[in-house]
Amino acid sequence: MVDHATPNLPSRDFSTSADFYRRLGFEQGWRDNGWMILERGGLMLEFFPYPDLDPWSSSFSCCLRVDDLAGLYAACLAAGIPEQTVGFPRLHPPRKEASGITIAYLVDPDGALVRLIQN
Repeated sequence: MVDHATPNLPSRDFSTSADFYRRLGFEQGWRDNGWMILERGGLMLEFFPYPDLDPWSSSFSCCLRVDDLAGLYAACLAAGIPEQTVGFPRLHPPRKEASGITIAYLVDPDGALVRLIQN
């Protein structure tokens, strides 16, 4: 197996998180009362319960490095996630940063920042 890492993100409610990410093409790989794993191709996100999380004060984040950022971003738009600067969930469009990296930003319903980075 190739080395890999899986982000661990909070979820106020596993059903809500699973539904949100399912609309982006993620499928449930594992779930019990204390842990949930969602997968989309080679991407994997793991969630732990955090029912009292205030999404406005969340500092959780991760990066998803993908070969097809445009396709993943299109899936986010097709799922109805709005491009806006406040609120949950929301998107910030892809742009090439000073570093040369093209990156978009997704904030999920629990306030976790998911950086979508073009490989």
